[in-house]
Amino acid sequence: MNKLLPTSTAGSLPKPSWLAEPEKLWSPWKLDGDELAEGRHDALRLALADQQQAGIDIVSDGEQTRQHFVTTFIEHLSGVDFEKRETVRIRDRYDASVPTVVGAVTRERPVFVNDARFLREQTDQPIKWALPGPMTMVDTLYDSHYRSREKLAWEFAAILNQEAKDLEAAGVDIIQFDEPAFNVFFDEANDWGVAALERAIEGLTCESAVHVCYGYGIKANTDWKETLGAEWRQYEKTFPKLQASGIDIVSLECHNSHVPMDLIELIRGKKVMVGAIDVATTTIETPEEVADTLRRSLQFVDADKLFPSTNCGMAPLPRGVARAKLAALGAGAEIVRRELSA
Repeated sequence: MNKLLPTSTAGSLPKPSWLAEPEKLWSPWKLDGDELAEGRHDALRLALADQQQAGIDIVSDGEQTRQHFVTTFIEHLSGVDFEKRETVRIRDRYDASVPTVVGAVTRERPVFVNDARFLREQTDQPIKWALPGPMTMVDTLYDSHYRSREKLAWEFAAILNQEAKDLEAAGVDIIQFDEPAFNVFFDEANDWGVAALERAIEGLTCESAVHVCYGYGIKANTDWKETLGAEWRQYEKTFPKLQASGIDIVSLECHNSHVPMDLIELIRGKKVMVGAIDVATTTIETPEEVADTLRRSLQFVDADKLFPSTNCGMAPLPRGVARAKLAALGAGAEIVRRELSA
């Protein structure tokens, strides 16, 4: 889009309490059947209205139509048994009971296309849709079939490419792949993770983005951050590879983190979604705090390539807090926009 500093969210927004238990990941739906389908679209409209009221320029569904950013997509694939569960270490951080890959993974039909088409019908604004990245999908399963993280990732990449092409045809302007695993498995990310991601975007004419962050504001993630020291330099490991890739936009965590801002220089030339909203606290940023984060980032990314955003998704936050944070993001971006125009 032509607007300077177009704002966007990195991921999810909180769900209404009548749809799912608030402030919780993997929260079960409170509705079913036709009521659930209608309820999810009602929630999508509310999430869209919240974004529009806050001045968010590139809007999304707020992930109102899915329980979880990874598993909801996997639920629609063949070859994964959700009844056969194993406990695995997720991102080397916490244990979780996960489904098992029992056969060849395939996509029988589009997963999110009807929801994306519904969002497209609600607005003329640019829309962004998030999909899980191949490596993060692999890290959320127990594999008893391929017995190779790389091989499974390439299978997922081909499936994601099918879905991405259908989303593009439904009117999606930016397709974002969530790859928090890139901040943990550096060798794998460089050996085959980024290449698998490029397979997922193969043939797309819409823009592509990759979101690499330090995770939702849940205890397992905040505890992990406590161990990372005074400087978080994980991006240093993967940004050179991403800079050389065909991905158009890189999304990263900045505000209230210990990420040295100059690491953005490693992806010079890419469009950058700079996280200027902390999703791990209920403290609401002021517009001036947002503006300060954006000003500092402008030392390392050209203004026409800066997309103000949130650090990550806000699903675990109270809805009122999330709305206020969105408003701060919109207002902070406008401050810097006016400064640049002057």
